[in-house]
Amino acid sequence: MINITDKKDCVGCNACGQICPKACIAMRADEDGFLYPSVDLSECIDCHLCERVCPVIHQNSPRLPFKVLAARNKDEAKKLGSSSGGVFVAMGEKIIGEGGVVFGARFDDRWGVVHDYTEDLAGLSLFQGSKYVQSHIGDSFRKAEEFLRAGRKVMFTGTPCQLSALQLYLRRDYGDRLLKVDVVCHGVPSPASWRSYIDYVSDRHDIGSVSGITFRDKRRGWDCYGLRIDFERRGGLNAEIYELAETNLFMESFLRNYNIRPSCGACPAKIGKSNSDITLGDFWGVRLVCPELYDDKGVSAVMSYTAAAQTVVEQIEALECHAVEYDDVLRLNPSVSKSASLPEDYETFWEAYHSGGWRACRAFFARMRPPLFKRIFRRLFNRF
Repeated sequence: MINITDKKDCVGCNACGQICPKACIAMRADEDGFLYPSVDLSECIDCHLCERVCPVIHQNSPRLPFKVLAARNKDEAKKLGSSSGGVFVAMGEKIIGEGGVVFGARFDDRWGVVHDYTEDLAGLSLFQGSKYVQSHIGDSFRKAEEFLRAGRKVMFTGTPCQLSALQLYLRRDYGDRLLKVDVVCHGVPSPASWRSYIDYVSDRHDIGSVSGITFRDKRRGWDCYGLRIDFERRGGLNAEIYELAETNLFMESFLRNYNIRPSCGACPAKIGKSNSDITLGDFWGVRLVCPELYDDKGVSAVMSYTAAAQTVVEQIEALECHAVEYDDVLRLNPSVSKSASLPEDYETFWEAYHSGGWRACRAFFARMRPPLFKRIFRRLFNRF
């Protein structure tokens, strides 16, 4: 039976809930809004399947990539609609073009984040772009398995811990029918804190209804992104809220590791331990390595762990690629190999959040925030 005694020992992947033959494991939110398994002991038959699919209990060995590329989509519009270089959408188009299915994270009708799948090209756009919220995985592992057993190709994308859990859940190798793609993950913020942030912004700006959210708006460039919320004011006028990541309250909480999941401080799936075939991420500092590929719309780092996975990437004509070294990616993207460091006052942040919501969090950060010009300078220095 799965039994979580320390919150850092659960990544919230719901593999245990999906594998349970008695359906006696439900994911329940704690006071911070993170999901953890809750077992109905009266139904549990002690089959231990839940323990066998846990990516914290069963961690893989670290791996180095077979090959590393700097890559970008040749289609400017698709690159602009992506968080970095538009590689995901190009890979998804290839899989769907071969009759396959693509799984990814999208917004639901209340702007929460859920995992889902698409069998057509139009659906890929819903998965484009980073969502800095932990996705509700639901029964996506089970659905992916059904497609695979039916002989369909599946491309499953998610965070490293989700990909590690998927492989444990499947319990077999589906060969080239399954393409496992994870993303370089800094950490996953609480879904409840995100939902309450939307409510906070709505009250503060007199928003009628939200019509769109972009965590990585590139109007000032890929390496100086901001959070954009599109909405309709009460009365029918369309408007937007845009803030640089450094000045946005939610993004500051995320980037400084205050509202991320406790397990992100001890990630069980870094350094290739997710058992993915490909890892995608931002190629920060790419202009130092291959300046001819750099532009302000974004460049991706593509790390392939097998020759077969590398072949998939090389077959995509929509991508422009340059071979680079693994260390070139690690230099300015430490999240590839290192877990986030939870602040010493991590619990103090949550106490402020519970006592006064995001207004109290704003005061919490105001007491420690350096001047704006120093924050912007620090970010630009870190990128280059």
